[in-house]
Amino acid sequence: MALAKSELILNPDGSIYHLSLLPEDIATTIITVGDPNRVRSVTKYFDSIEIEKERREFLTQTGIYKGKRISVISTGIGTDNIDIVFNELDALVNIDFSTREIKKKKTQLNFIRIGTSGAIQADIPVDSFILSTSAVGFEGLLHFYESGHARNNELENSLNEYLGWSGHNITAYVVDSDHYLSDFISSNRIRFGITATNSGFYAPQGRSLRLRPQIQDFNSKLASFSFEGRRITNLEMETAGIYGLAKLHGHRAISLNAILANRVTGEFSKNGFKTIDDLIKYTLEKLGNEALP
Repeated sequence: MALAKSELILNPDGSIYHLSLLPEDIATTIITVGDPNRVRSVTKYFDSIEIEKERREFLTQTGIYKGKRISVISTGIGTDNIDIVFNELDALVNIDFSTREIKKKKTQLNFIRIGTSGAIQADIPVDSFILSTSAVGFEGLLHFYESGHARNNELENSLNEYLGWSGHNITAYVVDSDHYLSDFISSNRIRFGITATNSGFYAPQGRSLRLRPQIQDFNSKLASFSFEGRRITNLEMETAGIYGLAKLHGHRAISLNAILANRVTGEFSKNGFKTIDDLIKYTLEKLGNEALP
């Protein structure tokens, strides 16, 4: 059945609505970053760039790094933008734009997020790297999708029972990283942890400027949780949506976090740009040395 024009929205040139991309514009390996300026911080290491398209906060560049075709796209901040980006990227490879029908043969994409984050465990140093083995969603995105089969229900139930935040209208969901990509990108340079994805930067992450958060012990409560020896290590605003939508669409995804702040010690990185650049170079070196299927 053909998708209605109100559901699959295309621009006059045939590109997907928000991203302004055509199917041939993207590679099957995609690096996502939040900040549009960080796209060029990644692609400055490419051997060549063949595509550059920009609309709103979404900047995409596709090029070649050590013989590998890779796309880099900025998502902006938050899972509301992730909902747009990941649905439209999937549409580019798995919907026939000429017939507006879903393809029978699906294409699997590999997503690697390179982002920044704040640690909530005192023993995680600023300027370290964390790979999110699981992501806890507090922003609610996956509750709008039939997603139970894609979630880690055991971890999810244990966390929600421990937190007891249903009275605050907060019910977390949990999605795991892709094990293949996690093994592919890992080394002794990488720490592992459960990442909390929040709906905002201030009260939703336990910060207080002039407004008082409803949950006063937000971070310490999360930091005290343990599941099968694993802890919640850091906070950010995209990973749970990335893991959820990637898994629901049949794609692979991992999230790499450059730790720029430690919320327990109050430290903030003095070399944040270098830390992010080091994570970019680390990721590209992994992608350049071995081919993803």
